[in-house]
Amino acid sequence: MARDSGERHPRLLVLGAGPAQLGLLEAARARGVFTIVVDRDPAAPGFALADRRAIISTEDERGIDRLAQAERIDGVIAPGIDWPVGIAARVAARVRAPHPLEPAVAGLAVSKTKQRERFAEAGVPQPRWQLVTAPNDGLPVPCVVKAPDRQGQRGLSIVRDRSELAPAIEAALAASRNGAAIVEELIDGPEVTVNGCSMDGEFFPLTVTDRITAEPPAFGVALAHVWPSRRDRGAADVVREAVAALGIRNGPTYTQVRIAEDGPKVMEVAARLGGGHDAELCHAALGVDLNGLALAAALGEDAARPVAVPQVGGATTAFLVPPPGELASVEGVEEAKSAEGVVAVRVYRRPGHRFGELRVGADRAGAVLAIGDSRDEAYERARSAAALIRFQTDAALV
Repeated sequence: MARDSGERHPRLLVLGAGPAQLGLLEAARARGVFTIVVDRDPAAPGFALADRRAIISTEDERGIDRLAQAERIDGVIAPGIDWPVGIAARVAARVRAPHPLEPAVAGLAVSKTKQRERFAEAGVPQPRWQLVTAPNDGLPVPCVVKAPDRQGQRGLSIVRDRSELAPAIEAALAASRNGAAIVEELIDGPEVTVNGCSMDGEFFPLTVTDRITAEPPAFGVALAHVWPSRRDRGAADVVREAVAALGIRNGPTYTQVRIAEDGPKVMEVAARLGGGHDAELCHAALGVDLNGLALAAALGEDAARPVAVPQVGGATTAFLVPPPGELASVEGVEEAKSAEGVVAVRVYRRPGHRFGELRVGADRAGAVLAIGDSRDEAYERARSAAALIRFQTDAALV
């Protein structure tokens, strides 16, 4: 809904109104930023926080460009989603709005292939990999196969048996925008996430969280982010190298790192806020308003350097996984909100939404953020509160 005040508020174009954008949209509303929000899904939950909404795909660059010019925006941001990061940077350049990333840098950030090439040039630790354009049974197994320009587990497979290799490559090629797939070594080790931000070329690592993930077929889907990490082993240092290699000088970054026996390996850098409420966890854990820093960067405003001071002993975001079927009702939300240590509870979908089996991040139904005197206490509080929330679905209507 539009504000009634005659004061001119900064006008920010936000690409995406899904669960990954909720924290940024809440922060924008609290700051008095006027948001024009784009999403192709009329039922996207973030539209409830928008001042103006547009039913346009976040990948429709022409449509977004026309909207940006018509709305006389002061900035554009793509929080929580990868490909639109490049669109946001290019649109900002065309309408002469500020943006933390130059279009060329954003182009590197949204391509896993270009990232890997740049990491190789700069000596950033990463998995061994190769690019393929057709199924190839001669590649090493086990491995991970992925589309180089997708996120959210689209086209992503873990291959442990040679019979799985060709179908995995075909799935990645089908998902890929450029007709290629990446086949990389399967790193045996835990995964951590490094959330940080850059200001004038200086990288500030903030939260390093252990990433608890689902088993195949939902390979790579996060079930929880737990802070502080027990498995860090210098992850922030290799992320600093990776961010510098990509030329990211300003704005937030979200980086996934595997901890191998010989040290951390950078899996991929996203030049954006994390899509799993990472900024809210950062605020609860360290008192750093990462959403606010992202808003300032998008609007070309000055912001103070972040000072990370632990506020609690531990913090956890636990995601909600519903049973398959058409959602009839959700129970226990208020009970979960009042549970000890719970900071926030999010439920993404309304009755009538149809859930499938958990395979990609979009199949999750919500999240609980909890804090505690230790990481273990925060983790147990988040999981206990999540267990109070019950999704009633009709499996016959999937």
